[in-house]
Amino acid sequence: MDLHSDLTAWLESLAEELELSDLDLDDDSVHAILDLARDAAHQVDRPAAPLTTFLVGVAVGRGAPLGSAAAKATALALGQA
Repeated sequence: MDLHSDLTAWLESLAEELELSDLDLDDDSVHAILDLARDAAHQVDRPAAPLTTFLVGVAVGRGAPLGSAAAKATALALGQA
């Protein structure tokens, strides 16, 4: 992960704490999630950002591809403008 070292360290620590240390969170995935949070916060409401990313995470945990789930959520958020 080439992100800011503090963010990288945080994500690695959190993944370990949540017993997700086998998770490979690459730069593309991180950027997709951050872009989704930005769109939800700006197009819907600030509290929508963490809740939207949580729901996308649940969808991914149930087998949906991250890119597809994030794209659906982004499209919905952008339609809220």
